[in-house]
Amino acid sequence: MKCINNKIRKVVSVLGIMVILTNITGCSQKEYSLSYDMNIESPAFSVASHAQRNTLDAFASGLCVTVDDVVQGTDVDMTQATAAGLFDLKTGKVKYAKNVHNKLAPASLTKVLTALCALKYGNLDDILTATENVYINESGAVKLGLQAGDTMTMDQALHCLMLKSANDVAILIAEHVGGSVEGFSDMMNSMANSLGATNSHFSNPNGLTDPNHYTTAYDLYLICNEAVKYDKFVEIIHTTTYNSVYHDKNGKDKNIDISTTNAYLKGDAVAPENVTVIGGKTGTTNAAGNCLILYSRDNSGNPYISVILQSSERTVMYKEMTDLLEEI
Repeated sequence: MKCINNKIRKVVSVLGIMVILTNITGCSQKEYSLSYDMNIESPAFSVASHAQRNTLDAFASGLCVTVDDVVQGTDVDMTQATAAGLFDLKTGKVKYAKNVHNKLAPASLTKVLTALCALKYGNLDDILTATENVYINESGAVKLGLQAGDTMTMDQALHCLMLKSANDVAILIAEHVGGSVEGFSDMMNSMANSLGATNSHFSNPNGLTDPNHYTTAYDLYLICNEAVKYDKFVEIIHTTTYNSVYHDKNGKDKNIDISTTNAYLKGDAVAPENVTVIGGKTGTTNAAGNCLILYSRDNSGNPYISVILQSSERTVMYKEMTDLLEEI
């Protein structure tokens, strides 16, 4: 009987650990942690170790992975930004990491996930109609100036979202795709979790300040890594100026005449000679500071994602980002 009980305990132990591993790879937990003692030496742990290695290898296949900071051997001057990371998409190597798992306000870098959800669950030729919910009252918030009844295509909306960073257009997209801001936020969180971005929680589609709205530099890398798989996303973030016409509730023309906020694309910031900045997203709020995520390529065409969160000011942020790109 004693031998049978020991076997039962070992089986239960293995099953318990396997459940934990399933939760990690299925992204149903908020953290990346394992809740068992990895110093225990037992047959059960040996089996679990093997299962852990296989499941985590599968989870991280093709991804850049780091637990700790990666700063040694780099020349990056990152004294002002709270968090930053440089990720080599071809090799899966983390070339630089500072506080990449710290939970921080992302400001308009949120819109990378908004665009990703719109591209996955919407259609570019969908006609979006604004409700009164598009009115944004937060001081300093960037807006296109939508009015209730205005209509535009999803393609137009995504350009306004990513180039002008229009917060009212983010609401327009959210209500069309998710039925409501709350419904779309649920979609955003489900998408983030499915990508392994489990240290994040999104409560709106634009990144305006909310205590329950946060992410990490690493999670933003995971989200952007998925977004750049869409040709339309890459096309939009690489666009410098955009002109189009949408309509008010009476069918009258309203002009869109916008430019990118990305200083590298505008020529206000200069990337290292061996780096081409394809595009990205800027973000600024009082809570988030100055934030930037970029998709770039080296001279051989190899892709990289770089992220800076909570830098002190815009000019400092771009200097820090250039230092980061020097590591490519």
